[in-house]
Amino acid sequence: MTLSGCFFVKIKGFYRQLYSKPQKPSTKGFTVLELLVTVAMIGIVSAIAAPSWLAFINNQSLIATQDQVQRSLHDAKRSAKQNKATWQVSFREHNGTGQWVVHPRNVNTNTLSWRNFDSRVSIDANETTFLESGGVWRIQFNYRGHVNGQLGRLTLVLRQGGKAKRCVITSTLIGAIRTAKERPTQQDGKFCY
Repeated sequence: MTLSGCFFVKIKGFYRQLYSKPQKPSTKGFTVLELLVTVAMIGIVSAIAAPSWLAFINNQSLIATQDQVQRSLHDAKRSAKQNKATWQVSFREHNGTGQWVVHPRNVNTNTLSWRNFDSRVSIDANETTFLESGGVWRIQFNYRGHVNGQLGRLTLVLRQGGKAKRCVITSTLIGAIRTAKERPTQQDGKFCY
């Protein structure tokens, strides 16, 4: 048999083998309909979960900023005791960003390196009761770590709005610092107590 004849027999055998048996439908992979249903289900679940997820992320930002404010008050209190001098924490809104700095009382705040809050969080001026001067709120601690002057609270809110509020409160003259969140009813005209 020649080379071309051998090749023809091989092709003929392959052709018979390919088309003589009934073809079974493929069971591998997914149909287009199954893929479309899956994509639609993922889209529906995402649309339902997205607002809850965003609210969760925003709430975590608010809580983290509240912790940051509380730590800054403790830092000022500790620095006042260590240095035996009056220290303070100053807070402000600058170019749409909440900021804070811990420093000795007699330092010009314009020369300091301010630290930023999370960009989603701002200071609620209506509920903040720390002493305010020129757009800067402050709380001072004397050499014993006691509040020097006015007690008060710094209240934080989300920039996008909503009811969520978190506050840090200096509640006693000996420097007790506590945190709180929004309440459904007012106390002394404030919702965060």
